[in-house]
Amino acid sequence: MLSEFELIRRFFTHRAAGAVLGVGDDAALVRVRRGMTLAVSADMLVCGRHFAAGADPESLGHKALAVNLSDMAAMGAKPRWVTLALALPRADPRWLAAFARGFMRLARRHRVDLVGGDTTRGPLNVCVQILGEAPGNSALRRDGARVGDDVWVSGVLGDAALALAHERGALELTARERARARRRLDRPEPRVALGIALRGIARSAIDVSDGLIADLGHVCERSGVAAEVALARVPCSPALARRLPRPAALAALLAGGDDYELCFTAGRAKRAALERPALLAGVPLARVGRITSFRRGPHRVRVLGADGDPIAHVLCGYEHFS
Repeated sequence: MLSEFELIRRFFTHRAAGAVLGVGDDAALVRVRRGMTLAVSADMLVCGRHFAAGADPESLGHKALAVNLSDMAAMGAKPRWVTLALALPRADPRWLAAFARGFMRLARRHRVDLVGGDTTRGPLNVCVQILGEAPGNSALRRDGARVGDDVWVSGVLGDAALALAHERGALELTARERARARRRLDRPEPRVALGIALRGIARSAIDVSDGLIADLGHVCERSGVAAEVALARVPCSPALARRLPRPAALAALLAGGDDYELCFTAGRAKRAALERPALLAGVPLARVGRITSFRRGPHRVRVLGADGDPIAHVLCGYEHFS
């Protein structure tokens, strides 16, 4: 069976130098500012896979856009335009009003214009395409990590997965802890300002959507390197910290996904320079590890315990085709 990333690599990765999206009256026309490179991404949220049938529509509208804004943040791109495609079992005005409220509130906050899309009848499915700009060749990428780089993450990790662990009975949370974790799952905050501020400082970046181990592993694979992460340095909420090192809590922290924080690498000489992006974005940064040379083995990312020895793990992050 093809994995998610094998499928993309084999069938959907094509060179499209200088592509123009849309011609004529049936498409949006957008003008990219002089000297800018266009960044394009798309994400799909499928009912029963990414959210439950009874999910709050306002939160779903927020998240549908947030996950796409997070892709722009990981590229250091300023989001400009989005399109929205919806498949709906039925056209429920109340549901649509709440969904639109969540979607457009976040769009206005980031000054993103909804410029087109499509609707059809079918199983509930939300697909957003986003377009953004980055000056010249300044966009952040996954293939820039170098041996000796520091590995950084923003915010705290694991709370979204903690909410799911509670709902599945793997961990018990208090009512207050559950509410906070559930908000992180339903209404993630994309780190757009941080991504833009990291241009010229970070060598590589990715958003943590499938879990720290998996996503840092993608950076390592694209860059031809490996990484070591100190478990004690990975930032997490008090609720999650209290439940470590229980397996379900460890899995939430390192492989749970849905965090939508940024993981990036930067040279050691940039440590002081990172104070300004953190201040501008209003989000804390934590130095959690370092980039190392890659030697053949089952894992590109090693997690080190308090004693400095690797933690044996089989955590691999979220996989859409598992």
